[in-house]
Amino acid sequence: MPMPFNGHVTAFLTQQAPEELRQTVETARKRDTLAGSYPYPRWMKKSDYLDALAPLQFELAKLQHWLADTEQRVIVVFEGRDTAGKSGAINRITEVTNPRVVRVEALPKPTDRQQREWFFQRYVERLPAGGEMVLFDRSWYNRAVIEHVFGFCTPDQRTRFFQQLPEFERILVGDGVHLIKIWLNVSRAEQLRRLLARENNEMRHWKLSRIDIEGLEKWDSYTHAIAETFERTHTMHAPWTVIRSEDKYRARLAVLQHILGTLPYALKDADNIPPPDPSICGTPAIWDAELWDDGS
Repeated sequence: MPMPFNGHVTAFLTQQAPEELRQTVETARKRDTLAGSYPYPRWMKKSDYLDALAPLQFELAKLQHWLADTEQRVIVVFEGRDTAGKSGAINRITEVTNPRVVRVEALPKPTDRQQREWFFQRYVERLPAGGEMVLFDRSWYNRAVIEHVFGFCTPDQRTRFFQQLPEFERILVGDGVHLIKIWLNVSRAEQLRRLLARENNEMRHWKLSRIDIEGLEKWDSYTHAIAETFERTHTMHAPWTVIRSEDKYRARLAVLQHILGTLPYALKDADNIPPPDPSICGTPAIWDAELWDDGS
């Protein structure tokens, strides 16, 4: 089976990664959490995770009926660094919901025509109609972070994005859309460990991209772009919720708890929805910038 990026992540680890980072990755046990400031040294037990997940997924069934019955519109934006766990959290939602009600949008690279359109236009085409929830696996925030870091947009285009973005989201919310913005945060050591796992797994290698490989050297550039994004787009009408995802199990539970706790759906059972763990879920103030001096 062809694996086009076989050896690329390993080469970064052995030849370019700072010594402290390399040591952290190479000496960690399988279920250790690698961010020193993370409040839990080990992942939670899988059995405990599954026990906590079951009632949350039961509540998702109620949520989708409420969407269909009331024609509510919900957008959940999932953002975060590569490997932060966006797809895994999304899958915990879609595996128990109707794809006619809850759908995922992961937009590909824009076409030549889309590059000549108003930036938000291709996202507007994917917004929910009444009775739908759309989960954006990355979103319009590409312009704020990835496109900026890799030079895929000009400084003027990014400036215009930040000028228009608050009003764009204000219009959505003002029109009755429930807009939830989630940023999943992962440490550099944990990201590198997850990329190494993808590199060596034929069934998951497809998740590696050229952007992932080149991004290994751009950690601090990403960090600065993320910090500016929070500063300019964390608003009263469309706030960010940051979830520290060193432990994917805890992160997935926090995602579902936040979404279910936010939406006013019928027949909600509060006993099934404990509030997210405040030590890993909160405003951008909980975000750990974690600079590594990549020269940027």
